[in-house]
Amino acid sequence: MSVEQLSPVAAPAAAGAPVPRPRSGGRGGRWWIPWLFLAPAIVLFALFKFIPMGSALVMSFQDVQPFLGNRWVGASNYATMLASEGFHQAAWHTLVLAVGQTAGSMALGFALALLMEGQSRKLGFIRSAAFLPVVVPMAVVAELWRIMYHPTGDGMINSIIGLVGLGPSGFINDPDASMASVIMTGIWRGAPYDMMIFMAGLAGVNRDLYEAATVDGASRWRRILHVTLPGLRSVFTILFVLAAIRGLRVFTEVFLLTNGGPNGSTEVVMTLIYKLGLEQNRLGVGAAGAVLLFVATLVLTVCVYLLRRKENR
Repeated sequence: MSVEQLSPVAAPAAAGAPVPRPRSGGRGGRWWIPWLFLAPAIVLFALFKFIPMGSALVMSFQDVQPFLGNRWVGASNYATMLASEGFHQAAWHTLVLAVGQTAGSMALGFALALLMEGQSRKLGFIRSAAFLPVVVPMAVVAELWRIMYHPTGDGMINSIIGLVGLGPSGFINDPDASMASVIMTGIWRGAPYDMMIFMAGLAGVNRDLYEAATVDGASRWRRILHVTLPGLRSVFTILFVLAAIRGLRVFTEVFLLTNGGPNGSTEVVMTLIYKLGLEQNRLGVGAAGAVLLFVATLVLTVCVYLLRRKENR
């Protein structure tokens, strides 16, 4: 047997033999196909998101006068917004609303996930029913809670709390209770979404750790504290970012339930921007508020990312 037959390396082609060429129909020759499928979405995002964002950034430095021409004013709109007492109150209300909804929805979602995780298929209907608030339009949710928050004694929630001797509350019509009422609505709608994410995270927790903790005599609470929570650290981080962004950008439920009232007790940054831009025709100042809100959301996201990266080192 010759050396060429024993060698694992193929022998060079004989002189004059045709050299095979790579096919031109591979991925390298059709790189444009994925972009072709993405093109409709990219065009829609550009027209209805990226271009308006760029226009808002430019408008934040201008005195916007429709049909009369815009006048460049530099950072005057930002100074006006930051010096406004109404903006300070709206920013505080937004922070309170974001913290309340984030903490409440994550706590309730985690509790629901623990109750439904690992159960039999008989709970499939209950899981679907619990997730319904997420898929219901926010306008429907707001109108539903508006009816339940009816301030008279025969209102739905007032009738329930009246059974335990609590007097009727004004809820969204009471400046002292309106913020808590809006927070409760947000928790009711956001908790099922957090529940599904927690259930997906619980499926990835090592079951051997539960068995080892049970053998060591750990109670259910200690298993949750020392096994479940550490295993869901990344899930908590993701949900915290998503819920915090959702809380900072809250608009629809506040606008439909209270429109910032009563007496500005639930005025948030988004409703303030809406009123400045579309009701008072101060589009430049409203655009400056929108940019400030975007910067705050971006800073929050980057800080959480850096903290998570530092923990993973």
